[in-house]
Amino acid sequence: MLRALSRPAVVLMDRYLPDPFIFVLLLTIVAAAAAMLFEGAGPIAVVQMWGDGFWGLLSFSMQMLLILVTGYILASSPPVKKFLALLAGLAGSPGSAIVLVSVVSLIASWVNWGFGLVVGALFARELARQIRVDYRLLIAAAYSGFVIWHGGLAGSIPLTIATPGHFTEAQIGVIGTGETIFASFNLIIVAILFVVIPLVNWLMVPREDESVYVTAEQLGDDEREAFVPTRPAEHLENSRLLMWVVGLAGLVFLAHYFFVRGAGLNLNIVNFLFLMLGIVLHGTARNLLDALQEAVKGGAGIVIQFPFYAGIMAIMTQSGLAQSMSEWFVSISSAATLPFWTFISAGIVNLFVPSGGGQWAVQAPVMLPAAEALGADIARVAMAVAWGDAWTNLLQPFWALPMLGIAGLKAKDIMGFCLIHLVITGVIIGTLLVVL
Repeated sequence: MLRALSRPAVVLMDRYLPDPFIFVLLLTIVAAAAAMLFEGAGPIAVVQMWGDGFWGLLSFSMQMLLILVTGYILASSPPVKKFLALLAGLAGSPGSAIVLVSVVSLIASWVNWGFGLVVGALFARELARQIRVDYRLLIAAAYSGFVIWHGGLAGSIPLTIATPGHFTEAQIGVIGTGETIFASFNLIIVAILFVVIPLVNWLMVPREDESVYVTAEQLGDDEREAFVPTRPAEHLENSRLLMWVVGLAGLVFLAHYFFVRGAGLNLNIVNFLFLMLGIVLHGTARNLLDALQEAVKGGAGIVIQFPFYAGIMAIMTQSGLAQSMSEWFVSISSAATLPFWTFISAGIVNLFVPSGGGQWAVQAPVMLPAAEALGADIARVAMAVAWGDAWTNLLQPFWALPMLGIAGLKAKDIMGFCLIHLVITGVIIGTLLVVL
């Protein structure tokens, strides 16, 4: 049944889902029109909001580009390539390959979302080298595991409200991760998704005549010619000592950061970790620079599209549109149903404000007073925002860009499969937020 349902979904997305750049342009127009129609903002005011906020994600854009680049550098190092190849060897059939990449992506995304995006894509590429399996579904399966990230160790909303000094501390205090990430209702949601997502991906494996395959040649030859230095400068490029001194110094810093200072993961630390490990494992600057040249090819979408999303976020927040949407959902809620409607509203807002931290800044001032007034569980409402933010990433190509860049695919190639996951995971998460 799922295979039959996925077929028209794939055709629909292939025919009508535009390139992510066109998607962000359309979202910009929709957000601007909605701000003028529903919030009474003037055209000039909307343009000013958009322009003033256009570069608001510049730092984040660079972090995302580095997630792709440093992750590719690490995963293309000889030891990691051998490990991925060994792990991929466990798959003996198309179905087992789909299940394996789903599980690996789920685990990696639960640990850290950036790590999950890169590892999932690179592992899928390695599987495609060894198993004849539909490449679109393989990458979609890798991306589907990303839906779990905001219920995991790097969830930005639960980590924010667990940090002393957060912007809503005066209202709700500090809520530890035992009430959010490690709460029984959240762990049950995570556990069920760990079963359902690989199963759904397995059931969507297309028939032989409907599958789209890639060859090792299409994926590119990762083997590099041996570099023979002939000039003094080239000897430095081929020096292992130079790379190991710098790389090991970085690893010493990380050991102190984690074990002495007791600090946790964030985007900058993940990028630093990937880069330092890549420096050590590649061994020479020449090898690392060759990997870098391959890595940056997939980053064009991030560079050009993220500023437009920053502009959309500015329109949504400064015009009051995001707040009005949240308030409407609150108006139809009770203490029991508030987590469900919060989840739905967060999913809609996420299409326009695809940033967990940014979305919490928009919705917290509305959802928290509503939770207090209705007597709802504040920690559960916060996690409902988190899950809603993660849920519609299955439809929003913003977060798929790093993975698509590595895989060499377009959003329309995978979103048909992701649409099936959007429906199934939406029912599961929305129901369990209320029932558990």
